[in-house]
Order: sequence, then structure tokens, then C-alpha cells
Amino acid sequence: MSLVLKFGGSSVADAACVRRVAEIVTGAAARSPVVVLSAMGKTTDALFAAAQAAERGETEAALKALREVVAKHKQVCSELWQGELPVDLQQFIEALSTQIDMLLRGVALLRELSARSRDAIVSFGELLSSQIVAAFLHSRSVPSAWLDVRRVMRTDAGFGGAEPQTDEIATLARIELTPLMGPGRIVVTQGYIGSTKDGITTTLGRGGSDYSASLLGAAIGADEVQIWTDVEGILTADPRMVPEAMPILELSFREGAELAAFGARVLHPATIQPAVEANIPVTVRHTMRPLGKFSTITAKGGSGSARPATAIASRSPIQVITIESTRMLAQSGFLARIFEVFGRLGVSVDVVATAEVSVSLTVEANAPIEKIKRELDAFAHVSVASDRALVALVGERLKHTPGLAARVFGAISSINVEMISMGSNEINLSLVVERRDEASAVRMLHQALFGSAATK
Repeated sequence: MSLVLKFGGSSVADAACVRRVAEIVTGAAARSPVVVLSAMGKTTDALFAAAQAAERGETEAALKALREVVAKHKQVCSELWQGELPVDLQQFIEALSTQIDMLLRGVALLRELSARSRDAIVSFGELLSSQIVAAFLHSRSVPSAWLDVRRVMRTDAGFGGAEPQTDEIATLARIELTPLMGPGRIVVTQGYIGSTKDGITTTLGRGGSDYSASLLGAAIGADEVQIWTDVEGILTADPRMVPEAMPILELSFREGAELAAFGARVLHPATIQPAVEANIPVTVRHTMRPLGKFSTITAKGGSGSARPATAIASRSPIQVITIESTRMLAQSGFLARIFEVFGRLGVSVDVVATAEVSVSLTVEANAPIEKIKRELDAFAHVSVASDRALVALVGERLKHTPGLAARVFGAISSINVEMISMGSNEINLSLVVERRDEASAVRMLHQALFGSAATK
């Protein structure tokens, strides 16, 4: 029996939060927990800013930002121990801060910030937060061990968004992590960071701590991966748009992955996959309400539910590219020619809708539109609509709910829908609307499908 608990930045933002984390993980000690920690709230942003200041040659600004990060962590320590810090912790903080200081000075001297140097600098946050939590548990006589995850989280050299090497991670976990585990014993480590086979620090990309937790869970064959955050699970919609949004008690891996990819902010889009492959349940919980509601993501999810949909997600801004050509009629290979352009330019396409002589697709707002147009103009007419939003209705029962389309389009009859696509997996109905209509569309759909009237 084993358990992985991941705590985000808001969950370790201050001394009170660290105490709450310690209570939660101590309560789970019998399940041999591995605790995966993000950097304390806003720390990673501050370290990125320090690195960028150094690149501009602003040495003092960069070092000032670093000193503020260190001071924040020392203040948390002071509140936790209400006196002198443990010697080992003091030495760790000083040694690591000296190392980052030297890196920032080097970047400022050269005025060159490589992706490799940036990863080394921003890794400081996770290393600090995890050392503090581990030291606090030790000071409370809780059997625990701190592990530098870079000894396990093997990646390629894709700095800034490294690709985990899952087979090597599994092997290293058996060597480095498993011997530290056991009933009643807690292992504290870091999310987001890893290392190459040569021991060079990498990061998994922003939001990668969730991914780390899932990868480690798969590597040790955990019974559950818990993602602790600041909401009671995954909600039926973004609460900033729909204040009455409700926690989803059960959902499938497929639904969770779709919601993550289409804008749900609780999960990192890549988080689900390692757990899917290992068939490990993932639960999403509220750190400040550990006994409250939470979402459980499994292979089947709420398969017995009569609900027509599971949740509504949205993402904006996006752009819609429409490619028109009469050459599409009865001509093989036309779509392949289109997507070859996107592949060569490294542009990800989200949603596609086709007609006899046209194809429309959505891309992110920062896609290189002019380059795409130049390539496609050679064999088709291209038009672009910007400042659009993608609204996705997700659920395993979409296809099997008679009258659902009428309810959906009746609910948003006052909003112009520019593009419609039913996902190939048949659990995603995507709509493209103007960005100004995004929040209204989400609210109307939520009321129609999850509001009191929808349950009558």
C-alpha cells in the first residue's frame, strides 16, 4: 500500500499552510506516503523574474529578487520554529542560495540566459519548500526522509519542458525511492524538476508538479495519487464564471484528460496519462478542507450516472483558421497537405471541422499566423478569425443522451456559434464563439445542464 500526495504552491504558501500539510501527511503515514511539493506560492515567478533581470545585465535587481525569495522562506521558518532554525536546514538554505547567486551573476556577466541555466535557477523553489517541510516533520518527531527527486526523475535534455524517461524513472525509483518508504514513514520530495542522465537539472514545464506526482505514482505502483490544491475537486465549470459550480464526485480518465486539455485549470494536461497507463486513481482535494468534497478520477468514472454531461470547460483567446479550396472535392491528400504545414511549423491544432470545400480549425492565440498563411495561400484561400473562445461540453454520456443537442443549442440560442465539432472519442462537444460571449455561453450551458431546472 502506497500513496502519493502532491501539494501545490498555494498549499505551502506560508507557515500556517505548512502546518496544515504536515497534519495531512502525518495522518496518511500508515499508507507509506510520498509527498511531492511545488515551490511556495509565487516563488517560481520571482525566480523567473530574477533570471530575466540577470539576462538584461541588471545584476542588483536579480540579486535583490533572490534575497527576497530567501527572506520569505526564512520568515516562514522563523514562524514554524519560533526560534532558531535547525542547523542542517540553515546550511542547506545558505548553500543553495549561494549557488543561485553565482548562477545569476554569471548570467548577468554574459547577458545570456540559456534554457539550461534558467532551469537550474528556477529549481531553487521546489528544493527549498521540500527541505522546509521535511525539516518541520523531523522536528515533530515524524519518521521522514528528504529525497532529491533529480535522483529519480530522469528526463531528456529538453530544458524548460523536458520529456520524462519512464522506464528509467521506474528503475531509479526502485533504487532510490522505494528503500526510503514504509508504513509510518514519509518521504518528501519535489515536483516540476528532474535531471538528465548526466545530472543536469531540468524542468517539466509550468504546472509540471502534478505530472511529477503522477509519474512517481506510476513508478512505485501507488494505490492513489492525491492532488491537493485550493478547490474541492474538479468543478462542473470555472467558478469565476459560474459561482454555483459544483464538485464532480467521480469522473473518468478520459473526461479528466479532456477537461484538462480544454481549459480546466485544476489539472496539468499531461498529469493524467501516467496514471491512466498504470490504472491508478487520482483524487483532487482541498488542502484547507481535507474532510470536504473531492473528485476521484478512475478508468470508469461515474459510469453509472444518469448525468448527460460531466462538466463545461473553456479556453480563450484562440484563433480560427478556415482553409477553402475547390481542390478538396474528391481529391485525396488535401488534408494531409494542410496538416503537414502545421506539423512543420510546430503548431498544435485543437478542434477541426470539415465541409465539402473547406476546413476550419482552432489554434492558440500565439500561433505564427502569418507564416501559416504564407504556406497555405499557395494552394488555398485562408481566412483568420481572432479573439475567439473554445467552449467544450465534456461527458461520457453525450452520445447516449437523446435531445442533448436541442438543450445545448436552445440554451445558447442568443449566442452566435461559429464552429461545432464532436470529438472523435464522442465525449467532447466543442463550440467556438466570440470571446466576449465566452462567459455567457458557459453560464447558460451550466444552467441548462446542471441547474435546478435541469434536474426536474
